[in-house]
Amino acid sequence: MVWPFKTKKRKQLARLEITGAIAADTRKRVLKALKVVEDEGYPGLLLRIDSPGGTVSDSQEIYAALQRLRTKDIRTVASFGNISASGGVYIGVAAERIVANPGTITGSIGVILRGNNLERLLDKIGISFKTVKSGPYKDIFAFDRPATDAEMQILQELIDTSYQQFVTTVAEGRQLSEAAVRSFADGRIFTGQQALALGVVDRLGSEEDARRWLAELLNLDPEKTKCRTIEAKKPLARRLLPGGQITARSPWAPTLDWLEFELATSGQPLWLYRP
Repeated sequence: MVWPFKTKKRKQLARLEITGAIAADTRKRVLKALKVVEDEGYPGLLLRIDSPGGTVSDSQEIYAALQRLRTKDIRTVASFGNISASGGVYIGVAAERIVANPGTITGSIGVILRGNNLERLLDKIGISFKTVKSGPYKDIFAFDRPATDAEMQILQELIDTSYQQFVTTVAEGRQLSEAAVRSFADGRIFTGQQALALGVVDRLGSEEDARRWLAELLNLDPEKTKCRTIEAKKPLARRLLPGGQITARSPWAPTLDWLEFELATSGQPLWLYRP
């Protein structure tokens, strides 16, 4: 099917925001939006990232979708906002160019797996569990007992493999050696200015600077070229509470987002920065 407005939109840029923790819902919304970018013939995408990262596989699927856009000759410039850390960095390196503010919090390249040991609490309130399992590691990371040394070794190997995937992708995306990436990929955070010195970003500037750069890469007039934000609605749970609507300004919004994220990702390896 040929879109009747496709020619007109070839001189307009698409804009997509990735905000908050990255999980399954983020992936679904972003993949739908990227399909619109491809189907409607946009020549370029301005990718605004303001995220501390999130789940590993969801970050990887978004990265892969952005890579596919590049094979369709759709150029992408990423703009890092207040924070673009861990999985936010992973997604960002899929872009052809990256612009960050000097004070952007970025970095935190690494993997974390969190679990809770509630054994002592359960003992105090008189609750115990009986487990029947098919193998010694079927209940690995169970919350009612401490992990064994063998289990910790298995989990560490999982983390190390995920970390290697992260390092390799950053090295390829930023045209750096893996040794160079490992020198700062120890979980530390750094500013946009430091990221520029490390080669993680290409320029310092605002989202507007990123938009103008994208237009220039496409040989379009930055003064006349506009962006259309491609949006997909967040799920109802993030927009509504009993008795009212949650807005971006609502004090409930960050708490609800994080609660939903914690419940959805319990026990998963994460590419996430969270103090």
